[in-house]
Amino acid sequence: MSLSASTFQAFRTCTASLSSRSLARPATAISRTRMSRLASRSYSEKATSVPEESKEEGQAGQKVGQDAACSELETKLKAKEAETVDLTSRLRYLQADFLNLQRNAAREKEQTRDFAITRFASDLLETVDVLSIALKSVPQAALTPSTSIPPAPSESDSPDAPTLAHNPLGKNHETYLQELHTGVEMTHRLLVQTLFKYHVKPFDPTGDQFDPNFHEALYQAPIPGKEPGTVIDCQKVGYKIKERVLRAAQVGVAQDTSS
Repeated sequence: MSLSASTFQAFRTCTASLSSRSLARPATAISRTRMSRLASRSYSEKATSVPEESKEEGQAGQKVGQDAACSELETKLKAKEAETVDLTSRLRYLQADFLNLQRNAAREKEQTRDFAITRFASDLLETVDVLSIALKSVPQAALTPSTSIPPAPSESDSPDAPTLAHNPLGKNHETYLQELHTGVEMTHRLLVQTLFKYHVKPFDPTGDQFDPNFHEALYQAPIPGKEPGTVIDCQKVGYKIKERVLRAAQVGVAQDTSS
């Protein structure tokens, strides 16, 4: 009985030791497993944190590059806009200059056409003046028929042949003078009408105020009742071609009598 009891006691002791060893070993394994897991987790966290930081740095660098590219594009765009504004302004100026050139060319062409006969008309004015003086030199009384000188007798009225020698021309002097005056007047009128066709017109400034742009003062005379500077006499009429003065009128001007 004692043998079996001792044997049973030894068996329990062995079993207890074995169970304690078996229990201690899983705890150690569990602790080691936990330590390995913690180590791997910390390593994984460190490993994942590094790519995230590099990724953020890459994104920041990419954003800086994009900002620089956008700034460069904006600068180029502003430069192109300024160039466009400058070219548009220059184009408008060129268009305005071209239009002004066209207007000036058309005006010069018209003036050349209108004033082409300026020198020729100026030379003709002397002839017009001579004809006008010739007409004024004959008084109106000399152009009226006179009864003081009898007409020349015809051959049938007088049987005396020597009396024909009294007037061999067949007309008296008054008739010739009238015919000459009529011919000169017609020539003068025709010449003035021809000048009118080319816009050359005379003007008589008698009674107007003296204007040095249109008048040439030959003398001054104190005339009572006349305002000083008034044209009192026109020695030669002036002429215009269109609105340009071809020849200034030669006039006499009233003088101030207050002094």
